[in-house]
Amino acid sequence: MQAIRSLGFPDELGMQIAKMLGSPKAMQRMLAYLYNVRPNTAELIVDEALAICSDIDRWREKKASEAANAEYNEMLYYGLESEEYQE
Repeated sequence: MQAIRSLGFPDELGMQIAKMLGSPKAMQRMLAYLYNVRPNTAELIVDEALAICSDIDRWREKKASEAANAEYNEMLYYGLESEEYQE
């Protein structure tokens, strides 16, 4: 919030951005953006926060896809007759 306040924006914007980002790593990315770019509108800050959230969602989808692919490849390798797939 201090970084957003130092740019002249209200604390409430900082609180909402922090809630939206949710993780320390995402907040570090946002802080790097705020200190390096020094945006002059709230829209730019919100846009960057949405981009960070989108990147995180894309990463989660990628990891879920990789896990599903690994399971599928294991099923192909061992076949449906293995004990794991008899449940």
